Amino acid sequence: MNDLINKIDKISIFFIVYTILFLTFFNTLDYTLPFVLAFLCALLLRKPTIFISKKLKIKSGIASLITTLVFFTIIITLLVLGITTISQEAIQLGKNTQAYISKNSTDIYNSFYKLQKYYNDLDPYIINTLEKNFTNFVTKTSNIVVGFSGKLVSYIINLIATIPYILMVVLFTLLTTYFFTKDMSSSKINMQNLIPNNKTDKLLKIYSETKKMLGNYLLSYMIIILFTFLETIIVFLIFKVKYAVILSVICAIADLLPILGIGAIYIPIAFIYLIVFKNYVTFIGLLICYILVSIIRQIIEPKIVSSSLGIHPVAVLAALFIGLKSNGISGMIFCIFLVVFFNIFRKLDMF
Repeated sequence: MNDLINKIDKISIFFIVYTILFLTFFNTLDYTLPFVLAFLCALLLRKPTIFISKKLKIKSGIASLITTLVFFTIIITLLVLGITTISQEAIQLGKNTQAYISKNSTDIYNSFYKLQKYYNDLDPYIINTLEKNFTNFVTKTSNIVVGFSGKLVSYIINLIATIPYILMVVLFTLLTTYFFTKDMSSSKINMQNLIPNNKTDKLLKIYSETKKMLGNYLLSYMIIILFTFLETIIVFLIFKVKYAVILSVICAIADLLPILGIGAIYIPIAFIYLIVFKNYVTFIGLLICYILVSIIRQIIEPKIVSSSLGIHPVAVLAALFIGLKSNGISGMIFCIFLVVFFNIFRKLDMF
């Protein structure tokens, strides 16, 4: 009985401490963002820096400078190219959608009336309901596309307006990454120097397991996003869907968001090709590919996440569902990391 009470006490303390740390971390992220990013970048660059230092027989400081500059050059180049491509496609998409719907609204409604001939046997009330719903669908689709592209362009403009702040964050992140990478790749500095001797083993194990599991968690979701993006862009290129890049990026992001999912992109596009362009092949192809991509996503996510974290797939699914249901994305992050850290402490026999 005492053992059970002690176990419950430890779990309760763990949950309280974890919640406080989680809230503190995210509430202070505006002030600590450069240093958090720098620490994560330094973890990625540690091994390449050590490899270059040994291979070229140069000091860790010079090797850290090389890896940091190369890494940030690649990241900034990719971001600039990505933002440029997405903003151009977003502006063009908004303009073309609005222009097409305003010029061809009569043809769109005529297509609906022609489709109505096949349903003459239906009750007039049902036909009227379908007509109203179709009108609302066209209007809402137009508003959503134009509104989204407008918001995206507005966001990019606001992003440009905050360039001084972004440059400051990038500069501090770059400099801090260099120093973190230099320290981490130096044999003189390691975790044992930072932890009291009587607690070194246990804290080192916690640090090692945390780093490993968090790294695997981030890597697993990067793989999922990459899978969704590649699958979508291949599908859109095969069926010659315009604005394939921006739509694929939106699909990859929507795939991680609650409620939305890739259906928010695939289904409207499929019906646009059916109703507006009368392209039945693309319509059927997009719907089939949507089903296939959704099935693949449902299969690979629990397996990738659970295998990378060493957690049962049901625990991952429960964390995702409860988190999304309780507080959206932030709730999902809270529950996932709760499961991760609970698993770490359980592995170390601390419960």
